[in-house]
Amino acid sequence: MKLNPLARSLAVALSLAVMAGCSSTGGTQSGDSSGSQDGLSGSASSTSGAGTSGQYGSSTSGADRGQQADSRIPDVKTIYFDYDRDTIKSEYESVVMAHARYLRSNPDVDVVLHGHTDERGTREYNMALGERRANAVERFLTIQGVSPSQMSVVSYGEERPAVRGDSERAYSQNRRVVFSY
Repeated sequence: MKLNPLARSLAVALSLAVMAGCSSTGGTQSGDSSGSQDGLSGSASSTSGAGTSGQYGSSTSGADRGQQADSRIPDVKTIYFDYDRDTIKSEYESVVMAHARYLRSNPDVDVVLHGHTDERGTREYNMALGERRANAVERFLTIQGVSPSQMSVVSYGEERPAVRGDSERAYSQNRRVVFSY
C-alpha cells in the first residue's frame, strides 16, 4: 500500500500528536508503573518497562539514551489486544514506536510478527483474527517508516497459547502479537 506524501505526513503528525498526549504514563523514572497491566501479575516480565523512559533498560540520559536505544532491540516484545479486536491499544503504541525506531535504525534487521488469539471461536476465525492483529502492527510500523521488506506476518491463532486455562486472565495473555527478531 503506497501512501502519497501528504497522507504519510499526516499519519506521522497524528502519531506524534498521540505520543505527545500520552507521554506521561504515571510511571516512575525507571519506566515501572504502579500496579500491573490488566491486573495481570503472572506475566509482568513481558510487559514491564512499557513506559517511555525505561523500555530499553538504559539509565543514560538525554541524546545518549536515544542513540543507544535505537541500536538495541526493545525489551518489550509482546503487545496485548482486547477480546475480538485487532486494534492496537493506546498503552502499547509506545512499544510499537520503539520497535519502529529500532527497525528504521537497523534496515538490515527483519522481524516476524506472530499473531495469537485466545481459544474462543473457531480455528479458522482465530487464524484470521491472529493475522489481522499482526497486520495491524505491520501497518502501524509501515506508517512509521519501517520498510515492508523488513517485516513478515505469521498467525498462530489459538494454537500456541502463552497460558493454558479458560479464565479471563489466561485469555487476556493469549490475545497478543509477539515481535520475533
